[in-house]
Amino acid sequence: MTESTHESIAAHSKPRNPYAGVYPGNLFMVVAPSGAGKSTLVNALLARDPAIRLSISYTTRKPRPGEQDGQHYHFTTVDDFLARHARGELLESAEVHGNYYATSRLWIEEQMKNGHDVLLEIDWQGAQQVKKQFRNAVEIFILPPSLSALEERLKKRGQDEPHVITRRILAAGGEIAHSPEFEYVIINQEFAVALSELTAIVQAARCRFPQQAARNAYLFTQLGIHAS
Repeated sequence: MTESTHESIAAHSKPRNPYAGVYPGNLFMVVAPSGAGKSTLVNALLARDPAIRLSISYTTRKPRPGEQDGQHYHFTTVDDFLARHARGELLESAEVHGNYYATSRLWIEEQMKNGHDVLLEIDWQGAQQVKKQFRNAVEIFILPPSLSALEERLKKRGQDEPHVITRRILAAGGEIAHSPEFEYVIINQEFAVALSELTAIVQAARCRFPQQAARNAYLFTQLGIHAS
């Protein structure tokens, strides 16, 4: 989720997930300012590595033309959304222009328990909320090579009016200021290089001790390896 005003729900969220870091699957969070090429990189990664599953957000807004339930979003009612929130089913939540958006904690946990990697396209505020429950989530920030390049990309997209582009450029500075909070930073100057770096991060995360121990429990036992 991008350009969102997040609810102050952190104080009401469930305690930190005690199983975070021991699931065989990884949780990847990819954050970037608008126009940095995040979606293009993520789509290319998913096409290259079908073992990664993209998290689909819940929303209370109405579907737009061409959008399909379960593919673009899980479309739901305000009452259902609030009920899920009250039951602690949502990992992070935001209100955007009067509509609610959220990520399903239950779905992500189920996927990771079954050994599937999950990817979240999210903003820095949502990433902060997720990190409180999944402390071993892999944090990746995508940077543009320059603000002028970011502006040029936004203009070439042809999706926004000039005043909207100006607003996005101003917002980008505030978003980029949070990049030091992230474990990995990719500068998307050359797409092929950036995709290669993103792929390398995924491969490295799969080799972390907790994930290897969880995925290969029998082997580790046979070798006499025990997690500390």
